[in-house]
Amino acid sequence: MTQDEMKKNAAWAALEFIPRNTVVGVGTGSTVNHFIDALASIKYDIKGAVSSSVQSTEKLKALGIEVLDLNSIDSFSVYVDGADEINAQKHMIKGGGAALTREKIVAAVADTFICIVDQSKQVEVLGKFPLPVEVIPMASSYVARELSKLGGRPVLRAGVTTDNGNVILDVHDLVITEPLVLEQQINNIVGVVTNGIFAQRAADMVLVGSATGTQVIR
Repeated sequence: MTQDEMKKNAAWAALEFIPRNTVVGVGTGSTVNHFIDALASIKYDIKGAVSSSVQSTEKLKALGIEVLDLNSIDSFSVYVDGADEINAQKHMIKGGGAALTREKIVAAVADTFICIVDQSKQVEVLGKFPLPVEVIPMASSYVARELSKLGGRPVLRAGVTTDNGNVILDVHDLVITEPLVLEQQINNIVGVVTNGIFAQRAADMVLVGSATGTQVIR
């Protein structure tokens, strides 16, 4: 079974945990693209979706799923998104698709966060995947210097502008043993919009696709 097939298995398995007649939060990325295809199969049983990126919004609309403005919603039941890495505590690194800020906002509003991944994303310690940090452009050099002081090696992601008009610094060589602490520490750097550690808002449930099926971790 290919990695993409394992992603698809996890994505379609998420349908079991989507309440009907509700708004669904939708993340971004290759695994989420499979989930959007799955969501289209029950589109008449949901009220619509809240999207974390322009890319996901376009795909949702193309499949006939109404996309709602988050500002018009007080809360919703479930948010489904992938991860670049996830540990046993359900802390994640996200942002490989440069949508981390909107993903973190949508996740904060949802009652339940379901993370869908293939088994290759499971790690003991976060940090092998470079940590994305969204930065206001004029602050990128300053933020890079501050990130270096934390032991990382920040690299500007070339040719990438986020949906919010900002840039991404990918921080290599971090060993993230205290995700909650580092998430707050980086967010406190002036010029940082947010970083890709999702520990303060960890996943509530993880669906892990593998060659033998999909594992549910609560």
